[in-house]
Amino acid sequence: MSVSAVAADRSVCAPLPVLGRDVLVPLVTGGEVDYAALDYAASAPALQRVWDDVAAYAPYYGSVHRGAGYLSQLSTDLFENSRRTIAEFLGCRAEDQVVFTRSTTDSLNLLAAVLPQGTRVFVFETEHHASLLPWEQRPDVEVTYLNAPRTPQQAVDTLEKALATREPYGPALVCVTGASNVTGELWPVQELAAAAHAHGARIVLDAAQLVPHHPVDLGELDVDWVAFSGHKLYAPFGAGVLAGRADWLRDAEPYLAGGGASRKVSRRTDGGVDVEWHTTAARHEAGSPNVIGAYAIASACQALTEAGFDGLVAREQELIARLRAGLADVPEVTVLSLFGDDAARVGVLSFVVEGWNSSHFAAALSAEYGIGVRDGLFCAHPLVRTLLGSEPQDPGECGAPDAAPGEKSLNAIRVSLGVGTPDEHVDRFLRAVKELVTNGARWNYRTEAGRCVPA
Repeated sequence: MSVSAVAADRSVCAPLPVLGRDVLVPLVTGGEVDYAALDYAASAPALQRVWDDVAAYAPYYGSVHRGAGYLSQLSTDLFENSRRTIAEFLGCRAEDQVVFTRSTTDSLNLLAAVLPQGTRVFVFETEHHASLLPWEQRPDVEVTYLNAPRTPQQAVDTLEKALATREPYGPALVCVTGASNVTGELWPVQELAAAAHAHGARIVLDAAQLVPHHPVDLGELDVDWVAFSGHKLYAPFGAGVLAGRADWLRDAEPYLAGGGASRKVSRRTDGGVDVEWHTTAARHEAGSPNVIGAYAIASACQALTEAGFDGLVAREQELIARLRAGLADVPEVTVLSLFGDDAARVGVLSFVVEGWNSSHFAAALSAEYGIGVRDGLFCAHPLVRTLLGSEPQDPGECGAPDAAPGEKSLNAIRVSLGVGTPDEHVDRFLRAVKELVTNGARWNYRTEAGRCVPA
């Protein structure tokens, strides 16, 4: 069997087909190769199933909640059925609400906006910026940043201590990731939820990196809310979800004011208006909703459920083990970790290469091997600085090199995979890493607009 036939045969090992699996990209050294998308943690390619479902619905597109026509009614049913499908996928409780947003970032900013006045928020410095930054937008909310733990138990102990000493005793919220977008390591969500509830606090789970790789059940994890993005879950860009307890959402002013969020609007005798807002998820979904985005997320949920998470997780763990074993054979490579080599993780892994600027290394992977990875600080600057042992004032910018190719810089390389990753892409990546470390880049590179690119 030829080399190309072997590669083609191995490429079918991906459990679920995704868009872009047949895309050819040019190499600076000549020729073309099928693109190896190993940047799932940033945006996973859309499942073919999701794209087909969206395309099948497109001719029936209509406004929702406002139209008497057949297409409007069909679209409304599709939109609300998508909400129910996602609620079932997340194991939502009967009283929970599923609110459609634009992304994980939007979901957590929505939750920040509805916090009761005086809420104390506890968040680890290891969070993605989407879950690290929204809380400070509220001047009447106090934020406590917790130091990076080095074991799962230390995370629980750190939270316990912080919650036990809080004063005054009022509403409190803990925000924690389910799986790190930098290291892929799983966090002890159930234990952290138990600690939060034992001290009268609530907890929101940033599941952006968890939900594409593992089942997420609100009841089983005992979290109050969960937030995630469709574009991490094999759906196209533009939609996200905040699901969980209804009371804070119901009691707060609408996230946006406008049609759809209002149930009744009337003029007052003094010339103003009185508004009666919805108490359902519609309260925070003003304006015409992203029906296609919601349906795409629901389609992805169904596809993953039907494929079976047990098998998907088992195969992903095999690929992770292959990645780690291959990188361990390269002494110049250091894999980043908070909890150590034995920590459970999803298909996300970051590393640095001795003697290489990470942006230069990532550029060479792309230009010379057709492999797409991520480099920089991954919108988790405090965490990456901690992992690299840098000082807070050390220069470094997410996604941009701060040193010439070959010089040390404050950034790292991230490789991430998922249900559409064929074996060949992992093998090509490991071969490329070894060749670049051993022989160096075969091309010259320069910095342009903050990026390292082929000269």
